Amino acid sequence: MNTMIQGFLDNDSFFGRFMTKLGIIIAANIMFVLLSVPFFTIGAGLEALYFVMFRTLRNEGVVNPFKEFWSGLKANFKQATIAWILFVLLIAFLLADIRICNAAGGALDYLKIGVYAVGAVALIIYLYLIPVMAAFEDTLPHLIRNAVYFLGKKPWKAAVILFFDIFPFVLTFSDLQSLPLYAFLWVLCGFGLQAMLAATLLLPEFAPYLPAKKDDEEDAAAEREEHTMTEEQILEDMRRLDGL
Repeated sequence: MNTMIQGFLDNDSFFGRFMTKLGIIIAANIMFVLLSVPFFTIGAGLEALYFVMFRTLRNEGVVNPFKEFWSGLKANFKQATIAWILFVLLIAFLLADIRICNAAGGALDYLKIGVYAVGAVALIIYLYLIPVMAAFEDTLPHLIRNAVYFLGKKPWKAAVILFFDIFPFVLTFSDLQSLPLYAFLWVLCGFGLQAMLAATLLLPEFAPYLPAKKDDEEDAAAEREEHTMTEEQILEDMRRLDGL
């Protein structure tokens, strides 16, 4: 019985891996919430959150969430902040357009359809831009281009990510009596779970373009060394044959 319990709680067991990953999500989520207190740093915090999730998935949960969050924050703070500010300004401009259309009425009501469409496209591109920024190093225009590329490659994944990024917020504010409970869950792990889901969906698309992991590089080096040793052995055998 003790052996079964010990095996169940072992770090290599399914339960152990699950709890390790959940701990990483909670730690990274809390760091994101703290960093988001100044409004303008939300974009950088979100990018760092995704950075942790990608590192967790690629390293099978063996990461330090605090160290990885800080690494992701330092690597892309400027670009993530610029992208966030531009996104907020665009949304503010579109909301102002909608208010003008509502006040004017008449034919301008039809313009709201276009405004909503532009807003939806901007939102989904931004939701893709953040994980792309967390996974790749490039200039902001190239990252936006890459986000559009991955968005068009598997649109159904974009629909899933958009749903799970928006529906929980709708659910949260539709039940005001349970708002304290929802707020606690958001602070504890809500944003991290959203990022982990999106990272899990997107990593297979990103993987062919990402650099090899350290373990993969070491395996490749070992294979090259083994191959080189084999060639040396062949040359040595040829010298022996020549000496006969």
